[in-house]
Amino acid sequence: MSAPRVRVAPSPTGDPHVGTAYMSLFNLGFARRHGGQFILRIEDTDRARFRADSEQQIYDTLRWLTLTWDEGPDIGGPFSPYRQSERLDTYRPFVDRLLADGHAYHCWCSPERLAEMRHQQQAKKLPTGYDRLCLGKSAEERKALGGATDTPVVRMLIPDDAPLTFTDVIRGEVSAPRPDDQVILKADGFPTYHLAVVVDDHLMGITHVVRGEEWISSTPKHILLYRWLDVPEPAWAHMPLLRNADKSKISKRKNPAARLTWFVEQGYLPEALLNFLALLGYGPQGESEVFTFDEFSASFDWSQVNTVGPVFDLQKLDWLNGHYIRALGADEFAQRLVEFAARADELGDDAAVLVSAAAPLVQERTRTLREALDMLHFLLVPADAFAIDETAAAKQLGDGAGPVLDAALAALEPLTGWAAPAIEEALRVALVDGLGLKPRNAFGPVRVAVTGSTVSPPLFESMELLGRETALTRLRDARAR
Repeated sequence: MSAPRVRVAPSPTGDPHVGTAYMSLFNLGFARRHGGQFILRIEDTDRARFRADSEQQIYDTLRWLTLTWDEGPDIGGPFSPYRQSERLDTYRPFVDRLLADGHAYHCWCSPERLAEMRHQQQAKKLPTGYDRLCLGKSAEERKALGGATDTPVVRMLIPDDAPLTFTDVIRGEVSAPRPDDQVILKADGFPTYHLAVVVDDHLMGITHVVRGEEWISSTPKHILLYRWLDVPEPAWAHMPLLRNADKSKISKRKNPAARLTWFVEQGYLPEALLNFLALLGYGPQGESEVFTFDEFSASFDWSQVNTVGPVFDLQKLDWLNGHYIRALGADEFAQRLVEFAARADELGDDAAVLVSAAAPLVQERTRTLREALDMLHFLLVPADAFAIDETAAAKQLGDGAGPVLDAALAALEPLTGWAAPAIEEALRVALVDGLGLKPRNAFGPVRVAVTGSTVSPPLFESMELLGRETALTRLRDARAR
């Protein structure tokens, strides 16, 4: 096989979709397996939904995942520009050629006329599609019929023998429904996706179009455009869609995990998310479900892609992420936790040192960096903002807690050295030996008093990090509730 050229082409219309990462992973894995190139192209012709900050988010999240591209709008390349809005002059000659060859025609129908047409078709239980009212008419002839606009769009003229089957490198022979007379140039002069994607893929030398299965129904249109323009057709690979637990397509409206930025916000490790996305479409490498991108790409084979839409199981991702967290060295985990806290804007003065010191206390018991930071919140919160969870207080700070907190304060206040071993010894002597309590009953009220929760990192080490005065103040405040 000659070196492939593949691409992803997200639209900057909001927060990047996790599907962009999913498609990028498989495109890049295939390209690296065969020494090819991976191209990032920004398809920004949808000006109504365009969002100015979205393009940078695409760059940032894909780089966070280490899915690096060889050519793109930000780094350039031999086929620049890689942003469709900067390529508008490129498309017009192709449109003119299609018009001249009779494969396309002008359409002046107004949005209102098209809406009424669809309404009538639905009322009569007919297939919806353009009725070709404008076909073969001049602007004057069409205007005389009413329901026309001054500036036309351009539509494909789909022939009776349109190709409705094609070969897919994942699925084999695939059948698709007969397409409508698709608009390929809008009234504002911007191409629609269907024309732009074919022209750009051709001019950029794309050899394999790897995309979601929702584009199967559009493939006949694209094949026709390749044939009409007399340019080589790429190989097609339609990946299974990511799905919610109810089998519906994962979307940003229904599932926050559809936003790629959500995984950054929740503190997932990029290597764990890549591993998870690979498992969704590909399956384990050998006997293990844990593998690196290099291992994934080294054995990449389209025949191993699962065509059944995978369910986006966050419990599985949590398990994987926990595995990767525990596999990190202590210093590496501390560094990532500090970076996450800084990115989440939860690092106050000198807090980085505190987070680094506390990181070993939570590494073995956390699934995400967000979860780890939440467990350390009691260390970072300002004194005037510290609060005890009311549910935790009801469980541990009732009437019977007074003697426990009194004994704890009496044991801790005389301590001259504030270190975990000394704190533990003092509390065990006072509460377990002195009051005859089981450790759970002895230390539960103390834990809630100093951390605000029934769940926290190891108590004595936490109290050492919290510091003598802060820990004693919180014990006194809890006693005074």
